[in-house]
Amino acid sequence: MPRKYTNYSKTSKTPRRPFEKERLDNEMKTVGEFGLKNKREVWRIQLMLAKMRAAARELLTLDEKSPKRIFEGAALLRRCTRLGLLEEDKRELDYVLAIKIQDIMSRRLQTLVFKQNLAKSLHHARVLIRQRHIRVGRQMVNIPSFLVRVDSEKHIDYALTSPFGGGKPGRVAKKSSNSGGGDAEEED
Repeated sequence: MPRKYTNYSKTSKTPRRPFEKERLDNEMKTVGEFGLKNKREVWRIQLMLAKMRAAARELLTLDEKSPKRIFEGAALLRRCTRLGLLEEDKRELDYVLAIKIQDIMSRRLQTLVFKQNLAKSLHHARVLIRQRHIRVGRQMVNIPSFLVRVDSEKHIDYALTSPFGGGKPGRVAKKSSNSGGGDAEEED
């Protein structure tokens, strides 16, 4: 029998009430503030955050000495700390419940490229990432929603193949150098 490679897990969840004014306004504000493509990007982060909070709530109901709470709680806290959602001094399950959407959105590659002044705007940052001009460490990343770890944050830079990072000149630079050189020779 052939294998089915269909992925059945959804990455985002649509809101229950589609036309709730306050939620719509908050979503539009978030989309504008972080330069997102559409609202599904907001809903995806909301679902991720909801799953983290649900896990934390479930673990908080267990006894403090429970092996499940100790093991899974430590894993959840380690993941949140590595992503930069929690500081080292706030490594407790109670603080996981206090994480907001803005905290996760500020850890996206698109936001960090803009904050490190590699791009002129959030939209420019998104374009640079999609056009393969940005790398994290040695790895070229072309996903704007890539969540950057704290230890990788200082390694965000232009890709080696990018014209911005010292690679070969781009299409426009080549054309202007060719036509500029040709015009100068004709005038002399």
